[in-house]
Amino acid sequence: MSAINRTATWIAFSDVCKRSVASRGGFSRPATLPSRRTQSPAIAVTDTLRWRKFGSSNDRSSTEPDGSKTKGKPKPVRSHAAATSLRRVAAEAQRTRENIVKGHGRRRRINPQAEAKDVTAYCSAESYSITKACGLLEAEGYEIDPLETGLCPQVLHVRVPATQSTTEPVAESGHGDVFVFPSGSVVFWDVDESLAIEVVNRVLLTAAENVHRTEIEDFEYLEDAHREHSVIIGDKIVLATKPASGNSASATHENPTSTTLAKIAYSSALARSTKLAALENSLSHYFSTTRTIPSILSSGSPLRFSRSFILRKTGELLSIRAQLNLYSELTDSLPDLFWDSPHELGLESYYEALGRALDVGIRIKILNEKMDYASEIAAVLRERLSEKHSTGLEWLIIGLISIEVAFGIWEIAHEQAVSREDDRTRMLLEGWLETQVASKGCSRRS
Repeated sequence: MSAINRTATWIAFSDVCKRSVASRGGFSRPATLPSRRTQSPAIAVTDTLRWRKFGSSNDRSSTEPDGSKTKGKPKPVRSHAAATSLRRVAAEAQRTRENIVKGHGRRRRINPQAEAKDVTAYCSAESYSITKACGLLEAEGYEIDPLETGLCPQVLHVRVPATQSTTEPVAESGHGDVFVFPSGSVVFWDVDESLAIEVVNRVLLTAAENVHRTEIEDFEYLEDAHREHSVIIGDKIVLATKPASGNSASATHENPTSTTLAKIAYSSALARSTKLAALENSLSHYFSTTRTIPSILSSGSPLRFSRSFILRKTGELLSIRAQLNLYSELTDSLPDLFWDSPHELGLESYYEALGRALDVGIRIKILNEKMDYASEIAAVLRERLSEKHSTGLEWLIIGLISIEVAFGIWEIAHEQAVSREDDRTRMLLEGWLETQVASKGCSRRS
């Protein structure tokens, strides 16, 4: 049994060797080969040794099973396909490492080795005067609208050093972009935090109207020189810097206008989200000052709020609702900024994509629902104010009626007193007259 197993092993090994050699073109496979199932162990071993001997021979001839020899194919010259394949694989691996976006479709992900930059939005005022902001930034030495996009009335664009050091030129230290929106938001791309705070709190303070607590929202972005269209993957913006011409060896400075317009689109969406965060914070403050009203009403206690407090709370709610639905572009499907932009740039899709990533639509809906509830609280306060005013009027009327009744009672009492005085006077006069008459009658009789 052991000899048979060894024989079967040699048969399988020889078959593998023959297939390998035949696939490489070292010799031509025999035309006919007896079935190994019908061979005896001795013949199989002899045949296997013969093939092994052929494999080690240098005459490059093959031996047929019947003993005849046939001239085999010459050994092919080794080509450079393997080296070319290795170089291609290495180049593909290097390109894969350089690619920022990996995968396709829903499996897209950001290369963890890629370095991300920060984009930060600040909202510290209800609105900005763009005319004043232009003058203030020019006074600081910044160039207004360096790429001449022509969007200055709707958005103000300046470039600042990307690092904290302001002594190095922009070409060496890089540059960051600053976008000022009339809605009261400022968006900084790759700008040092200290410089951004200085611009918001010092430079643009004079141009701000109705300053409030600063709301900050951060995002990250990467620049991809191999993409022609920007995209949002997860919580990062992949900013395309490749020109539409298809030149792969492109850089950011070769396609500045389209890249800046993409930044403006994303900045508009980010400024919208930051403005919405400021309104959400204002509404939360409103609820914190009126949250005791439902508990007071449920306990049956009267609402002891002054008229000024009620009017102030009503004005705050109306201001928040107006900023959300009337005085800003928060609820617009597309701001006026993108109506004149080239359609092929896809700025609308950038704006809508970042809005979906930040859940702006859902947050606006929730904010409006909260304001509906706040309107109910304001209605209760107005009813309380109206009730208090009506009660005051009623008590005033009651007081006036009481005074009138008092005057009537006093008049009646006075009349009665005068009447009694007249009766007494008449009685005294009658008694005096009777006395006089009696005295005159006595004198005559005498």
